[in-house]
Amino acid sequence: MSTAQTLALGAIAGLTIFLGLPIGRMERVSPATKAFLASTATGILMFLFWDVVSQAVGPVETALENGRDGRFAWLAFLLTGGFFIGLMSLVYYDVWMKRRRRRAFLGPGAASTAEFEHEHHFVGMSPARWLAIFIATGIGLHNFSEGLAIGQSAAADEVSLAIVLIIGFGLHNATEGLGICAPLAGDKEQPSWGFLGLLGVIGGAPTFLGTLVGQFWVNESVSIIFFALAAGSILYVVMELLNVGRVLASKTLVTWGILLGLFLGFATDFILKASGA
Repeated sequence: MSTAQTLALGAIAGLTIFLGLPIGRMERVSPATKAFLASTATGILMFLFWDVVSQAVGPVETALENGRDGRFAWLAFLLTGGFFIGLMSLVYYDVWMKRRRRRAFLGPGAASTAEFEHEHHFVGMSPARWLAIFIATGIGLHNFSEGLAIGQSAAADEVSLAIVLIIGFGLHNATEGLGICAPLAGDKEQPSWGFLGLLGVIGGAPTFLGTLVGQFWVNESVSIIFFALAAGSILYVVMELLNVGRVLASKTLVTWGILLGLFLGFATDFILKASGA
């Protein structure tokens, strides 16, 4: 398989994320439906969290079993640091945003409130849109690592494995589009196609970039860092989506949505396993 063919297939795997994005423009969505979509997205992300953590921890455990040459300590440091940054950077950013909002509404007169609302209208970032961007960012980090796997398989002349990975990751990405846009369903202001396209680029383009990097450069440490960053950011988003579900609907409905999301995640993973990848 030539480099151009590998990159083209990697791009296709990333583009499938756009299949689930139109759900973000759904109108007149009931709170129960919105909660079910959010909880389904939560289930998908819970699977992705398990997936990226297991792939990040695997090389660290192998290094521990193989000897005491210092490699384990280095990889464990990368794993811990990446996870910390991926999770806590979003937590502190959220705290910073809430403090800004609080200061704006407690400022002298209505001008402060108007200024805050004008600024956020300018950037077009409602809480639902910020959450969608956080989800797309976490998925993008995960997809970069998937792209590395595609590129490295092709570089090692394992063509059949590379093709199976592309198909499997493409199916994964199709469900991830639903996860990205679930918070936007029923939002007061319908997102534009341009904003949905931006979310698709954030979440899907890293698959192509990872394929490009993996085609020419194989590095275990880089893979661990991106998996750890993805795990931390995905965990943050899962916590946020669980809060959304608890507010909008009953625990029973939310649980069914989470189970559906987990089923979709594991179903696509089993396709990879059944294909021998």
